[in-house]
Amino acid sequence: MASPDLTLMAVHAHPDDEVMSTGGILHKYAAQGIRTVLVTCTNGEFGDGPGGLKPDQPGHDPELVRETRRRELEESCRILGVGRTELLGYHDSGMAEWNRVGTPGSFAGSDLAEEVARLRSLIERYRPQVLVTYDEDGGYGHPDHIRTHQVAREAALASGIPSKLYYSAFPKSLASRVVAQMKALGIDPWELGDLDFDPDDPPFGVDDALVTTKVDVLADVEAKLAAIRAHASQSDNAFFAKLSDQVAPLVMGEEYFIRAEDGTGAPLPETDLFAGLR
Repeated sequence: MASPDLTLMAVHAHPDDEVMSTGGILHKYAAQGIRTVLVTCTNGEFGDGPGGLKPDQPGHDPELVRETRRRELEESCRILGVGRTELLGYHDSGMAEWNRVGTPGSFAGSDLAEEVARLRSLIERYRPQVLVTYDEDGGYGHPDHIRTHQVAREAALASGIPSKLYYSAFPKSLASRVVAQMKALGIDPWELGDLDFDPDDPPFGVDDALVTTKVDVLADVEAKLAAIRAHASQSDNAFFAKLSDQVAPLVMGEEYFIRAEDGTGAPLPETDLFAGLR
């Protein structure tokens, strides 16, 4: 078991974001006795409502969505064994094209210095050696993800507490590798859902050369899949929630990171976020 003093903090934008890029490490390190802390910055009010209602459709109730997503987040964290969950409670900003990003009270429309101070106080309380968040693009350009990056990075550096700061990453080669593995198993990837991109040239992800750290979470896939299914109200999770036990390990069996800051001198590449700390 790990030292009880070791702490991992993951800082995410919305309920359900904790699963895809960090669900494996949250479950893995919690099982090793490392304290895990999840900070969720927004309530996710602009997620799907009952029946898949979108925010611009009649009958979409942001308050109902907020309560639903909070319950789903609690269940996801229970499944992943997250030790502490902290909700900053900002309103979902929505996508940039919705023209709601600067709305007062939204995460992207609130005071950055105040947001940094609030997260810094949590960092000072929990004193994580490792902090994980998004890169400067937020993974795919969502305003709340970009603001989460800004807040997490500034708070981590201002506090001087985390020894290691990581950005979650999706290497561009992953899509083509997974598709090739599925085909080798006799599985048609396009039967699993509508893949509207070329897996050999996906419009998302980072160059493989930027990835510094790859963590094996194969043993945690079952929990990760269950946590995704806990966020049942959100249609974006439907493709992953329907993955079979045969396919899920191909898609979710590893998690990837870019080590942005390091005070340990641990050599790269890494297979453990706590390399140099234990």
